[in-house]
Amino acid sequence: MNITGSECAWKPNWEETKRHFVDWWKHEGLVVGQLWGGVPADHPRAGVLKPAPVASIAESYTNADWRARESRFRLSQRAFPGDTLPFSIVDLGPGVLATFLGSEPDFAPDTVWYLPSFAEVEEPETLPPLRFDPENRWWKIVESTLLKAREVAGNDYLVGCPDLIENVDILAALRDPQTFLFDLIERPDWVRAKLQEINQVWFEAYDRIYDIIKMADGSSAFWAFSLWGPGKTSKVQCDLSAMISPEMFGEIVVPALTEQVEWLDHSMYHLDGTQCICHLDHLLAIDALDAIEWTPQVGIEQGGSSRWWPLYRRILDAGKSLQAINVEPDEVIPLLDAIGGKGVYIGTTSFESERQAEELLAKVEQFR
Repeated sequence: MNITGSECAWKPNWEETKRHFVDWWKHEGLVVGQLWGGVPADHPRAGVLKPAPVASIAESYTNADWRARESRFRLSQRAFPGDTLPFSIVDLGPGVLATFLGSEPDFAPDTVWYLPSFAEVEEPETLPPLRFDPENRWWKIVESTLLKAREVAGNDYLVGCPDLIENVDILAALRDPQTFLFDLIERPDWVRAKLQEINQVWFEAYDRIYDIIKMADGSSAFWAFSLWGPGKTSKVQCDLSAMISPEMFGEIVVPALTEQVEWLDHSMYHLDGTQCICHLDHLLAIDALDAIEWTPQVGIEQGGSSRWWPLYRRILDAGKSLQAINVEPDEVIPLLDAIGGKGVYIGTTSFESERQAEELLAKVEQFR
């Protein structure tokens, strides 16, 4: 198979969707799609075989050939209306960068936990620098998974960057979150030094991944939150910020985050939960950050609720693009009526059918 072309054959409107994304990154256009996997296809693709089950939960994460073929079968049964992106699944789990630095994963059917690698070290300043090791076992598994996914995908669908995660979220995973919170108070200079090292590891890992997944025109996709963009494209985050003050966020997190988004061509910040909204001013002040995504926590109103319209306007008015997720189909038009379509990416929860998706997308056209 030719794996270097820019086509995405299983998405007939691929060129249109690319234009929508380019305009969205410029804070001008509207993107509307289902984030997690497409809708049941009226006419599934014939001749794609479902692979036999693997022997263990761990193998379902680490068997590169099985994962590539399972993704191909799954995508063959789906349609991708609007700006929904078809992705091969290549993640070991969100935060896999920690495994490149010594953490061991604990696999479960629906998630992965990362075990701390130096939680018991009383004087972490004595530890050697964090460095990317191309012979690291978990990196080799991720690399082989990406290579096989790219081979099996051909020009039919996308292979996106895994959800590496970065910044203090990775350091907290390595150190143990509770221990790390004490580190922020007791050894902030050590934390800053480690974040610089983590950034360099992230850059090297991303470069190697980008060389595998990039399309012929240099564009790339990022699986988590369904992103595509010209050049190096990524979601960034800091979920641990729910437990720190805006002052500490500005002093500790923002410098490393700024270096990261300046290095990327296109970036979107994942803002997770109401406890993190206090950091929004810092985020809006980062010139190189292109977009902000909002995820309300479980148990409260989700992304399509009118509760969040003022937040969305605040992000858009600051010149950032917006991604609103978990928006129910019947909330899409009221949301667009309230905030407009320029610079807005709406990730719907689900469509029941291709017909339902087509009917909604026809109504959305007035906002482009």
